[in-house]
Amino acid sequence: MSNINFNTKSTYDWESEEWSIPINFLVAQMLKIGGLPIQIAVGVRYWADSPEGGPEVWGARFQLTFLSPK
Repeated sequence: MSNINFNTKSTYDWESEEWSIPINFLVAQMLKIGGLPIQIAVGVRYWADSPEGGPEVWGARFQLTFLSPK
């Protein structure tokens, strides 16, 4: 089973009046390795807006999730 995810988690700093707006795109795939189910995901993050000195424009993410079936 594969999964495609697109989201944003925006925050606003009321004191400095600045936004942080990351836009995330993630692709995940479930696999079995040695009979054990795992999920592998890779993605990119684009910062549509961030305060001065904040995150760079682009970022990357790698995720490995070990699943334990009943």
